[in-house]
Amino acid sequence: MRPSLLDPLFAPATTLGGIGEKVAALLGNVAPADTTSRPLRVGDLLFILPHGLIDRTNRPGIALAPEGATVTLSVTVDRHQPPPRGKSNLPYRVFAFDDTGEIALTFFHAKGPWLERQMPVGARILVSGRMEWFNGRPSMVHPDHIVPADEADNLPLVEPVYPLTAGLSGKVLRRSIGQALERLPELPEWLDASVQSKLSLPSFGDALRTLHAPASIDDISPENAPWRRLAYDELLAGQLSLALVRLRTKRLAGRPLAGDGRLVAALLKALPYSLTSSQEAAVAEIQLDLARPERMLRLLQGDVGAGKTVVALLAMANATEAGGQSALMAPTEILARQHHATISGLAEKVGMRTVLLTGREKGRERQAALDLIARGEADIVVGTHALFQESVAFHNLVLAVIDEQHRFGVHQRLAMTAKGDAPDMLVMTATPIPRTLVLTAFGDMDVSRLTEKPAGRRPIKTVTMPVERTAELIARLQDAIEGGQKVYWICPLVEESEAVELMSAEDRAASLKRVFGEKVGLVHGRMASRDKDAAMQAFKIGQTRILVGTTVVEVGVDVPDATIIVIEHAERFGLAQLHQLRGRVGRSDLPSSCVLLYKGPIGETARRRLQILRDTEDGFLIAEEDLRLRGEGDLLGTRQSGSPGFQIARLEFHADLLPTARDDARLTLSRDPELLSDRGEALRMLLYLFGRDEAIRLLRAG
Repeated sequence: MRPSLLDPLFAPATTLGGIGEKVAALLGNVAPADTTSRPLRVGDLLFILPHGLIDRTNRPGIALAPEGATVTLSVTVDRHQPPPRGKSNLPYRVFAFDDTGEIALTFFHAKGPWLERQMPVGARILVSGRMEWFNGRPSMVHPDHIVPADEADNLPLVEPVYPLTAGLSGKVLRRSIGQALERLPELPEWLDASVQSKLSLPSFGDALRTLHAPASIDDISPENAPWRRLAYDELLAGQLSLALVRLRTKRLAGRPLAGDGRLVAALLKALPYSLTSSQEAAVAEIQLDLARPERMLRLLQGDVGAGKTVVALLAMANATEAGGQSALMAPTEILARQHHATISGLAEKVGMRTVLLTGREKGRERQAALDLIARGEADIVVGTHALFQESVAFHNLVLAVIDEQHRFGVHQRLAMTAKGDAPDMLVMTATPIPRTLVLTAFGDMDVSRLTEKPAGRRPIKTVTMPVERTAELIARLQDAIEGGQKVYWICPLVEESEAVELMSAEDRAASLKRVFGEKVGLVHGRMASRDKDAAMQAFKIGQTRILVGTTVVEVGVDVPDATIIVIEHAERFGLAQLHQLRGRVGRSDLPSSCVLLYKGPIGETARRRLQILRDTEDGFLIAEEDLRLRGEGDLLGTRQSGSPGFQIARLEFHADLLPTARDDARLTLSRDPELLSDRGEALRMLLYLFGRDEAIRLLRAG
């Protein structure tokens, strides 16, 4: 149950003065919380943070006030000039003066009686707003503030500037946030005293009050203490919920999986190459995890072609030796089939039986596979996420290997755990994720990284080329294809409309067919699975030599003899995606190249992206750069539940707080797993404040 102390912050924003449904909807547009599935709350307003300040201490006098500056003037009202009768489209002007000159205060659609009460002739007033000069005459249109001179103390000297949306005025937003602040209760401190002192952080309430009533621009900088306090709170809430997932998952009785090593040794012997040192280290870490009684939760990160699948196969061999079954889950059918093709041959050499189960197997074929799995005769089951959702009954599932985990959030990890067998979990990703994001999205996991490419892989030569030189590129491709090479040609998703994307890939395929005839194949997301596979297969066996595709090819079939990839409109892709696509080539000992076709003029960020790609093949370096260029929001693919979209924390400023938050969360739960101590109770409030209710439900579920 949510503590009653938080009730004022969880009340609908419409309970505040002056906020009806219409204003609440506008406020929802600027609130950082996701309010699509619930009403805007009072507490959401507190997290709308200012991005600038208006300084009203600048008082130069009328004649000295520069064009466009925000100034405060002390003036005497001279006369009112309403628009002529029947000309309400003309402005109402109030003329005022000081020692240096005269100014027109200009109002459109104004109510004369109200202005006369606000600014009676002869009165001394303070006005503050933006200066404008027309033909040498000063004017101020709709001043932000008008106060009598003897009430000067009521004029805010420094005013925060917030993000706005059409129809929402700064005044209404500031007034709403002010009311929300008044409802902020005195909350218990949830930070560990030593952490708070080491990071020099104010209390939660003081941080909010400083940010919304700043004395200087420093007070609202993300790099200074008030903002850092709230960022740390948000990161701590995230790490705490991940640590609770981890605790709950580990608590489900694991079992030690100690094999005798015979299958692992036989596999190593059957491999046509020896493992890299980081593969060896990863295998050793996984074997240690499997031998422990607690469940394994490990993330295996490796660049395209770093050899993750072999590491996973060795882990599955270990599980088979211990008498259990393994499941390998891939995000797409194409990838599931590729994994099955890679694994089954090697597995069968050492006597392990592999079964493929995707949406395509039907009738008897499907039933036969299900029977093998249920009887325990299938050692390894490869499939899509249907493996965990349908009525697939395993005989003894002890290890789940999940590929491209960033497409599933934390909650999906819990759903897999609920399969009841509580298998050990190994998660693989070829998306090199920066260390900071590994902590935010996978803080519940231990991490192994594969940093080298397998032996025999050659570097990929990367060049950039303007789209105007396409004809020259096609002429060079003719030579390459006559010399026996194969080419991927990638077209972008244009304006995120699949229909347009389709046209672009189809148009490119049609134009290439005019040159290369039947050597051109086409694959895109709208095709049926069978047609996609047929197009991939034709390319693999060499019936077609150029495969035109959309980014479907990103996780496509392994074609070692494809040596050239052309990425059209490369400026439209993110860095990580360009790097993933480039990894489709360079998979053999043949020299490979990547051509980035761009349409100018391109912006600074796109230029930097293409430059980084030309300069390095290090996926982890590329991922760190991508984070710098793009921010964390989109780096893990689509934003989904369980992936880090922050309300307040900004990783470019606050990444240094993450390791502390993770250690703090883990240490706290090791001492107080149910969060029942005084600090534990306060931390429950923190989880509610940052929308981590799932974690609290986990606590209640035990």
